Amino acid sequence: MQSEEQEDTTIYKVVVNHEEQFSIWPADRDNPPGWRDVGKSGRKAECLAHIEEVWTDMRPLSLRKHMEEAARAPRPEPHGSGTWTDESTKDDLVQRLAAGSHPVEVSLRPEKSVDIFRECIDRGYVHVKFTATRGGTELGVRLDQNVSDISHANFENQTGIVHLVGGLTLNYVKVRCIADIDLRTLAGQGYLEIIEDDIAKT
Repeated sequence: MQSEEQEDTTIYKVVVNHEEQFSIWPADRDNPPGWRDVGKSGRKAECLAHIEEVWTDMRPLSLRKHMEEAARAPRPEPHGSGTWTDESTKDDLVQRLAAGSHPVEVSLRPEKSVDIFRECIDRGYVHVKFTATRGGTELGVRLDQNVSDISHANFENQTGIVHLVGGLTLNYVKVRCIADIDLRTLAGQGYLEIIEDDIAKT
């Protein structure tokens, strides 16, 4: 690690976009469209350490606002029950993952790497694992390329956030999986959205 730092003499600057997502960029180059300086520059490790300190919530600003609004809205009770219990209904898992935000990671084979993650995105199919459920819940998500967003991700430098949106069926319920994945860790936050047609049937 030390020799790598010695080889990389580039001076970087920390930049932020309208979604309050942070990244680094060579200080002698113009900012990429949509990004602005935050006033911090230095060696790569120094800039990344600064980002680690100030970027405490990986969710994009628009997602945070959406989730705050959803949290303020009345939560519908599960069908046929006033409370949620482990024995309640078959779609209890769906309801739990649709309530609030949950820690997730991308499941990649044969190895967990940014390159393989990019290949999965290009193929339009990604496995997202909700890690806080019992044993973990891994979902195969067919991406909606029109809504998913990789414009804030720098795959070469392995920085930035990938916004994934895609559909699947879980316990016979059609859902949409929405997740924001940090390229540094290949993990982040995600949740499910129950597609309205299926809400009416439950």
